[in-house]
Amino acid sequence: MAVPPTPSAGRRRWLGAGVAGLAAAAGMGLAWWRYTPRGDATLTPEQARALWALKFERPGGGELALADFKGKPLLINFWATWCPPCVEELPLLDRFQRDQSAKSWQVLGLAIDQPSSVLRFLGKTPVSFPVGLAGLEGSELSRTLGNETGGLPFTVVFAEDGRVIQRKMGQITPQDLALWSRSG
Repeated sequence: MAVPPTPSAGRRRWLGAGVAGLAAAAGMGLAWWRYTPRGDATLTPEQARALWALKFERPGGGELALADFKGKPLLINFWATWCPPCVEELPLLDRFQRDQSAKSWQVLGLAIDQPSSVLRFLGKTPVSFPVGLAGLEGSELSRTLGNETGGLPFTVVFAEDGRVIQRKMGQITPQDLALWSRSG
């Protein structure tokens, strides 16, 4: 009975590297699939009416009505004080708000957090855009807007006519904002 030849050490290394490469590619594909917002970005008429009727308390008092932002490009960012990528992207969002406000853009932060934590955080790190206290209900709202995993940060961009035109799960980049500012 003939014994099949054993692969050389070089062939085994190439085979191992190929298997590792396939595993890495599969892992990256799974991560992309898991963290990409799913579903149709179009809201039903009922969902749109419900969305624009929402009101949120502000950390320093008062109320924030989404209807006040209808008719202009709007970026809604769901965030929390305990979320490092959320906190890291706030200065970028703040700069975007200041740079794009002349073009009617509005940034709105919806905090999925305790009111006292948000108030304390904004006292140390103020932003120029309005912040609403969405609490745990904000997680459900973000799911309605396409965030199936409920992760943070999550950003949704609306056109002037109220259509959802972009969604992103995870930390935004300057390139994201540059692209979105041209599409709003």
